[in-house]
Amino acid sequence: MKTNSRPLAVVTGASSGIGYHLARQCVRHGFDLIIAADDPSIQQAAIELEAEGGQVEAMEADLATIDGVDRLLAQIAGRPVAALLANAGHGLGHAFLDQDFAAIRHVVDTNITGTIYLIHRIGRGMRTEGQGRILITGSIAGFMPGTYQAVYNGTKAFIDSFSFALRAELKGSGVTVTCLMPGATDTDFFARAGMLDTKVGTSKKDDPSMVAEVGFQAMMDGEGDIVSGWKNKVQSAIANITPAEVLAEQHRKMAEPGSARR
Repeated sequence: MKTNSRPLAVVTGASSGIGYHLARQCVRHGFDLIIAADDPSIQQAAIELEAEGGQVEAMEADLATIDGVDRLLAQIAGRPVAALLANAGHGLGHAFLDQDFAAIRHVVDTNITGTIYLIHRIGRGMRTEGQGRILITGSIAGFMPGTYQAVYNGTKAFIDSFSFALRAELKGSGVTVTCLMPGATDTDFFARAGMLDTKVGTSKKDDPSMVAEVGFQAMMDGEGDIVSGWKNKVQSAIANITPAEVLAEQHRKMAEPGSARR
């Protein structure tokens, strides 16, 4: 029977954008992959990634649900996971009271509930093995109140905080936790969030392949967090010393519907 000595990486939200490029970094650095997303294009992504070398298994699943995460866990089938890159997430623009609550809940369940459930299940196995790497995609949005993105920024504030706490709990276990905190990135995020008429939606954005490369290297180095891009580093540093009320008003100017035309 043929055995495979390549370690296994699990990447969520890997059909496009940062997640796709994180998966590409993994396969180029000697990992086999299980990739998942709630989009049928995950199958095409698998074909492209497998051409880079290694084996790639793809699953279309809604990782906002316990059932979707359980299906992914069933695909892993008890195999040791060397790296978990929990990247699945999406946003939602417009004023909170104008949003559909089912859409609000889906953002919360994708960005928080499904993410921490997956980390809980896979992280336990890593702790038992005494080794593993976890990369969680947070955001610099977690540093500021998200006027017209209130729920999204709130979920990212949770994820940013959660990652540091989990890292501290796992100190000395052989399992590292890294939080990747990008800024606005050139993906389909803003289209899916209904934010193409906003200033931030139409502004110049970071290259997702660059963001993924920075995040992957930070994970491999065992760093606690990484803010990708020097402008985002400056922005996050300023956010730490700026009153929340001021940040909320600044965010309004970037994310208010119609701001792209002003």
